[in-house]
Amino acid sequence: MLPSMVWSPPRLFHDVVLLVNLMVKRGSLVPFLSPGLPVRMSTDIEPSSCDCFVALPPGSAGDYVIFGKNSDRPEDEVQEVVYFPAASYEPGSTVECTYIEIEQAETTHAVILSRPSWLWGAEMGANEHGVCIGNEAVWTKVPVMDEEALLGMDLVRLALERGSSAKEALDVIVNLLQCYGQGGNCREVMTPFSYHNTFLLVDRREAWVLETAGHLWAAQKINDGVKNISNQLTIGTEITTEHPELRSFAQSHGWWDGETEFSFSQVYSLENPPARMEAAKRRYHGGQELLNIHCGSMTLKTMMEILRDEASGICMDSGGFRTTGSMVSILPQDSSLPCVHFFTATPNPSCSVFKPFIFTDSPTPVLQTISPKYGAHDPVKKKPRFQNSVDRRHELYLAHQAAFKGSEHRQILLRTLQQLEEQCLEDIMQMLAKGVAPEGEEVADLFFDCVDTEIKFYQLYQ
Repeated sequence: MLPSMVWSPPRLFHDVVLLVNLMVKRGSLVPFLSPGLPVRMSTDIEPSSCDCFVALPPGSAGDYVIFGKNSDRPEDEVQEVVYFPAASYEPGSTVECTYIEIEQAETTHAVILSRPSWLWGAEMGANEHGVCIGNEAVWTKVPVMDEEALLGMDLVRLALERGSSAKEALDVIVNLLQCYGQGGNCREVMTPFSYHNTFLLVDRREAWVLETAGHLWAAQKINDGVKNISNQLTIGTEITTEHPELRSFAQSHGWWDGETEFSFSQVYSLENPPARMEAAKRRYHGGQELLNIHCGSMTLKTMMEILRDEASGICMDSGGFRTTGSMVSILPQDSSLPCVHFFTATPNPSCSVFKPFIFTDSPTPVLQTISPKYGAHDPVKKKPRFQNSVDRRHELYLAHQAAFKGSEHRQILLRTLQQLEEQCLEDIMQMLAKGVAPEGEEVADLFFDCVDTEIKFYQLYQ
């Protein structure tokens, strides 16, 4: 047994696995849980699309930075969670992104990604240096490019692989924008659906909001407090750094007179935005309200509750779109402590479980959250693209789908899993509070154990 001062997460999950195995044999589920579901915070906001959040001290409880994102995508799209180790490449190597091939970096960082399973990039993720990034769709006065280029989701992965801080990751994105541009179909369908992107980039010390319009961009540094982004331009006059042609471009198109105070959001936002962006505006303000309510006391649990808020539209399932994946991370400002990243890998956080991942030299592979691969026969690879569809559901997705589809035991199942999630959060926070980092081998199985345990629960109802 390890000394009491060292936190050993596998101990909890080993016990849970034993419990689940026993329950499977008995064919029963023990209701050892609290009587109600988590309280939903709500505002009267119409649902729409993605949301990213960050809380930095003193906005968070303790010396932690907390990041969260809901990825809202087509309702039948599968999101997988996949780990890629650090790697080195020969000079002159290239990397094939979703649509185009670009120059590869000589070294890449280890990353954990939550991504639509048909593409190369990611909706959100983290790297081994404690950098977290999420992106959002946005439409501006600059037309969306029809030609295939880098997707915003490709830029998320590239920035995580190449940036060891939030600012370095930002620099990666803007340099790639300048070299390759952004564009291409953002859905796995023949009908084109493209957009520009905004990003929330976070590390242990600071956060950056990066908002783009074609190859142009503006960025704002966030040193403390809380911040959210939701499918619209939010940077006004508080620009920390910008593309050198940002203002001259606007002036040449008659969007800015060159004399009045320059506001990026005011100058570049559409004058007659589509309904989806108007809904995003209302949702953005709803997210601000939720953050402000908990500013100074934001915790992992609170961030998860915000991502589960259905009345605000932050957790959504309407109009053919739904929250297909969610992520919450806690980044201790003490660099001797590990960052902990939680992923659902299943749709709708209100009926999903956040499972923790900690970077180690050799984390146990979790094949249950990785979708089937189709190689050269994949409809995203063949041209013309997306002429047929394939089944991308991974093992956890299938188990989750089967368990919650019309199950008369849905509430018991959900409450049990959420009870286990709460126990996990308590253990994580206890470990961080002790200030003693676990050894790598102690947490290498952490994400695997959680996923395996979740699947075993679901199997009770199939």
